[in-house]
Amino acid sequence: MVEELLQESPNAIERIYATKEWLENHSKYAFLQEMTIVVEEHELAKISQLVTAEEVLALVKIPKTDLSSLVEKGVTLVLDQIQDPGNLGTIIRTCDWFGIGQIVCSPDTVDAFNPKVVQSAKGSLLRIQIKYTPLVPFLAIQKKLPIYATILNGTSIHEVSFKRPAILLIGNEANGISPEVLAFASENITIPKYGKAESLNAAIASAIILTAMMK
Repeated sequence: MVEELLQESPNAIERIYATKEWLENHSKYAFLQEMTIVVEEHELAKISQLVTAEEVLALVKIPKTDLSSLVEKGVTLVLDQIQDPGNLGTIIRTCDWFGIGQIVCSPDTVDAFNPKVVQSAKGSLLRIQIKYTPLVPFLAIQKKLPIYATILNGTSIHEVSFKRPAILLIGNEANGISPEVLAFASENITIPKYGKAESLNAAIASAIILTAMMK
């Protein structure tokens, strides 16, 4: 993750704390000496939130997101009350895989910079614009875009003619999309079920639907 930052967003890094060995192994980055504090492994263990500390930690600026640029092209993922940090991190990484650069989250969605989200999103976190905002006023001004909402009894994704740019709504793991947000959907969609599982988690559902949308 730190190496991805060094390659793509070095200006976002405030400070690096690393072992001498890690610093020597990354000597190709000439600017590292200026921003790195060399520490021992036992010191890293004290400041790391991992059970087994890595060789390096980075202090990184949280990026600012301009909401006005989020829906200009492609697909914008809108998340309503996603609570599980592992789900959000996987969704962020999935968006990065599909080249989707923007996610809008309801204020009660788990923090994108929660340590568990950061770990599961890996280096994708700083390549995706993420904005937290009340969804009702946000969706109220998106009248030109199709808004696809994922629900259990919607139209099969295999029968939908997806258009882009578009908005894809993904709801809470247990309760789905809240009624006031669902009211803005222009089409309700679902992943057809062939077996007996009760549900799919939000990250898996997002990946399957995005596969259909990007065909």
